[in-house]
Amino acid sequence: MRIKRIGPRSLTARVLLLATTWSAVALVVISIVISQLYRQSAERSFTDLLRAQLYNVINSVTIGEDNKLIGNPQLGDLRFSQPETGWYWIIEPLGTFAATAISSSSLGTSNITVPSILQAPFNNRYERFYPTRDAFGNHVLVAETEVVLDGEGRAARFRVSGNLDAVEDDIRSFSRSLYIALGVFGIGSLIVNGLAILYGLQPLDAARRSLERVRRSEAEHLEGEFPREIMPLANDINALIESNRRIVERARMQVGNLAHSLKTPIAVLLNELRMLDKVQSDLVRSQAETMQAQVQSYLNRARIAAQRNSLLARTDIEPVLERLVRVMRRLNPDKEFHLSVYPPGAALALEQQDVEETIGNLLENSARFCRTGVWVTAALATAPPEKAEGEATKRPWIEMAVEDDGPGLNPDQITEAVKRGRRLDESKPGAGLGLSIVSEIVSEYQGELEMTRGVRGGLRTQLLLPGMIKEVAG
Repeated sequence: MRIKRIGPRSLTARVLLLATTWSAVALVVISIVISQLYRQSAERSFTDLLRAQLYNVINSVTIGEDNKLIGNPQLGDLRFSQPETGWYWIIEPLGTFAATAISSSSLGTSNITVPSILQAPFNNRYERFYPTRDAFGNHVLVAETEVVLDGEGRAARFRVSGNLDAVEDDIRSFSRSLYIALGVFGIGSLIVNGLAILYGLQPLDAARRSLERVRRSEAEHLEGEFPREIMPLANDINALIESNRRIVERARMQVGNLAHSLKTPIAVLLNELRMLDKVQSDLVRSQAETMQAQVQSYLNRARIAAQRNSLLARTDIEPVLERLVRVMRRLNPDKEFHLSVYPPGAALALEQQDVEETIGNLLENSARFCRTGVWVTAALATAPPEKAEGEATKRPWIEMAVEDDGPGLNPDQITEAVKRGRRLDESKPGAGLGLSIVSEIVSEYQGELEMTRGVRGGLRTQLLLPGMIKEVAG
């Protein structure tokens, strides 16, 4: 069953991302809501202030004996006496009342544009509030009402204005302080949340490191103390590892028993060949050796099938190849063997015995047919196209190549070479099973085998094999 990854690979990164996103969105929403609430409150307070000042002006004005408007409202605000401030009061007679209008000294000889009643109607208290601009370009809010001043029905229009910039300045000052406070709080919360998340997920990180040690064959099971939430998982993983180890050991034991039980009968057959004449003994010996090689091949396949998914299968490439090359140099002192491994610490997810048999067969064939030397390389590679998704993308792949400067093979010969028991050169010793065994081992480990003509003219055998995961994705 393939497990699909959604979102960031790290659980810590995923939780931090969600917590950060939620905190940022929440703080932005809270700041907007508080700013709007404060704006509404400030505007409401400003309207109430203008209403209070309007009625103060009304209470301060009367009609004199000469039928003139008299009064000097004292509103306790110097802005009503300073010019062009946007803070004004105006009293205008209405109807047949022919008195002269009076206004605050801050307005001077200017006036304020008054919209029609249709544009700004009166409310149920016979008041109306409307924004406008004065002659000096100030954005002001006007409170207006009409009042009958005496028993003769003489009335006047009262207007008081206030500069809206004062409200906006107050709102901006509050919003700036709010954003700074919420920003500091948000950063502090993110730091605290991050530390809490890292502390809370620390046991998972410990489990990851422990699993990494198991993958690198540095430990046999998950070690450490885990909280009760993940303890069942750790126990199940340990049980699975132990079960896998028992299965592998049982398979190895059965393979060894079978190999031992077949070894003696085949040895007896080979020993009895001395009693036959040369023609018959050569034929029987050839078949017995072929049978011995085939039995060993099938035993290897059974062993590989039992352990290829084991977490404990790991072989460091460089030491094994150096040992094989050293042996080949002793057996072939007239040939040169070149080795290159990159990176130096690369490892294969194969059993050492399978690596030795695979590369050993290829080295033996190359040494047999080369003219002057053999070149062995190992390097990191990308996942095969058909394995570009799923588990294959989580592990490194190793490309290993064995190349010689011999005569090489053409495509038809390459096809024949991997067939079991086929020998293209009967003058050379062997049972014709080497490349077939290599192909089977590579196939069992879900790798790839490719043979081509190399740049030196000889055969180039390229293997793509699963590498060892040295780090668990964090």
